[in-house]
Amino acid sequence: MDNSSFENRSTLIKQKALELGFFSCGISKAEFLEEEAPRLEKWLQQGMHGEMKYMENHFDKRLDPTKLVEGSKSVVSLLYNYYPEKQQRNDSFKISKYAYGQDYHFVVKDKLKQLLAFIQAEIGEVHGRAFVDSAPVLDKAWAKRSGLGWLGKNANLLTKQVGSFYFIAELIIDLDLVYDTPVTDHCGSCTACIDACPTQAIVEPYVVDGSKCISYFTIELKDSIPTEFKNTFNDWAFGCDVCQDVCPWNKFSKAHAEPLFQPDERLLNYSKKEWQEITKEVFNEIFKKSAVKRTKFEGLKRNISFLNEE
Repeated sequence: MDNSSFENRSTLIKQKALELGFFSCGISKAEFLEEEAPRLEKWLQQGMHGEMKYMENHFDKRLDPTKLVEGSKSVVSLLYNYYPEKQQRNDSFKISKYAYGQDYHFVVKDKLKQLLAFIQAEIGEVHGRAFVDSAPVLDKAWAKRSGLGWLGKNANLLTKQVGSFYFIAELIIDLDLVYDTPVTDHCGSCTACIDACPTQAIVEPYVVDGSKCISYFTIELKDSIPTEFKNTFNDWAFGCDVCQDVCPWNKFSKAHAEPLFQPDERLLNYSKKEWQEITKEVFNEIFKKSAVKRTKFEGLKRNISFLNEE
């Protein structure tokens, strides 16, 4: 098959991705992530994953998409905006913006399945799998390779167009396509994210110690939050957006247009007192299909209790 056919296929996929609501789409060759292997190994050896033991599993699969999808040729990376039009009141316990609406795993996965079905209908028998932060895939590394942005000093993917408030997803497929090239780093001498991190989790530019991150403490950690971190959480009860909020590139964030990401009005308007008094029944109503369900009612109460002690 000649190169123009690969180009036509690639263009077709990117056009459909935009139709489905993705902000952008890039493609890279499905191959071993040689550059990332030693970094991941060092990060794990230094225990920066804390109690996220699942990060130790499937080391080879994290680095080699052909072990996830047999015969895969291409990784199609996609970005889906979640920046909200309205945010919580300032004097409240804070929920990370990505969790305002319905759980992104389901919302974005559904769109990925539609994209894969479209590829199969238009191009023929194509095998592949859809991933949204739910399998051993280094999504930021693939998005970077696909030219969708660069990895910032806070280890998030950044773009000039809209900053970093978006989900990253992939289709790994056994289809030859035209591959995009990475973009250059535009962090320059800026250290806003490093300076602002409340728990000093960004231990050096481009390296985040996950075991010190507020998101880790409020979502992943099942035990008590270490007392040494008292008075550092800045009212974050689920996740943390500080390193993104201070990033100059996020001045360009635009509100998403996804109805399923619209939050319950109570999430936006509750005072600290109302969060403290929240019942399990109301928790289930507000966060019915939300990613906040990951920490469960007891987890959110633990986090709020920790904040109250500050």
